[in-house]
Amino acid sequence: MKKIADKKLLYHYISKYNIDHILNDATLSYTQLHYYEKGEQILHAENQLIYYYFFVSGKIKIFSQLENGKSMLLRFYTEFDTLGDVELFKNTSIRCNVEAVENTYLVGIPAKILREKCYDNPKFLRFVIHSLSTKLESTSINSSYNLLYPLINRLSSYLIEHITDKDYIILTSSYNDISEFLGTTYRHLHRTFNDLTSKRIIRCDGKKIYILNKNALIELSKNLYR
Repeated sequence: MKKIADKKLLYHYISKYNIDHILNDATLSYTQLHYYEKGEQILHAENQLIYYYFFVSGKIKIFSQLENGKSMLLRFYTEFDTLGDVELFKNTSIRCNVEAVENTYLVGIPAKILREKCYDNPKFLRFVIHSLSTKLESTSINSSYNLLYPLINRLSSYLIEHITDKDYIILTSSYNDISEFLGTTYRHLHRTFNDLTSKRIIRCDGKKIYILNKNALIELSKNLYR
């Protein structure tokens, strides 16, 4: 992790995401811009929360390490979000591991400062309540889908979510990460990609996935993760 001493860039992110509307002036003076390179660990499970983070640029993944040595991917962040909501208020150790999937910028505030200065800030409290509610809903829905729907439906929805105006998708996550997110094994994921390929719905070229029949993919997706 690097602390970036670029006040202009820090204030750019604070303004872009209205962080100055969430925190009071006394707290804003403690904000810092942190940079994590791809592959760096941002938060370690069981450690204490040192910084509460606003995720402002890049891509990160949140995952739990299971007792059997496997990891369970919970979600990705690619848009503005926060890290440390539960740990901040309960003052407990960090629950999940967080890793930078791409080079990432975060606006950090010492958790100790927030506990001292923001518990009586209604704007910050409303923001955290909304953040926690959204995360709970998202995690609950995704877990239900992974239990109730076959992998071909979950994978189709995952692909639909990444479609742009082009006729192909470039997967930015590893196949292991995708299999963990979809609650399956790498081998089962590979078979399901082959199944979609045999139906001439997609064509795979490494991590570039060509969409041959978008309507069929939409029908299979059932809008699960959207």
